[in-house]
Amino acid sequence: MRLSTKGRYAVMALADIASRSNEQPVTLAEISARQDISQDYLEQLFAKLKRAGLVDSVRGPGGGYCLAASADDIWIADVISAVDEPLQVTRCQDGDAINGCVGGDKCVTHELWAALGRQIYGFLAAITLGDVVEKRNLALAASVRRAKSHPVRSMTYVT
Repeated sequence: MRLSTKGRYAVMALADIASRSNEQPVTLAEISARQDISQDYLEQLFAKLKRAGLVDSVRGPGGGYCLAASADDIWIADVISAVDEPLQVTRCQDGDAINGCVGGDKCVTHELWAALGRQIYGFLAAITLGDVVEKRNLALAASVRRAKSHPVRSMTYVT
């Protein structure tokens, strides 16, 4: 699975904001210090998170960022997708099963890795930021939501 620091750091940063119960805006400098993530890197991520409607910014003294919705309404798959993090578990480029595969055909293990990718995507699409911050049993939360036919969100999925 190709999941770079973009997706992980975006989730960490939003979890940091969500864990601040006073709902005051949080500065990127504060997140940077607490999570040991470069402030420059956070600025790049937060520009994308804001465009995706996941955070709001507050200017001026006491400004910073806050969640645009409740942590229970922010899906981890949406956070990862917002920072342009494709979920790719096969070696095929662009998921077309031609470029990068064996001789222009799907490799013998293609369906194995594609199925794994669907499982990972389904898990991330069923977990909220609130689940992470409240340290809920993530496997249980995901299985309960899937059993209730929870809608799959907008994450780019590449097989």
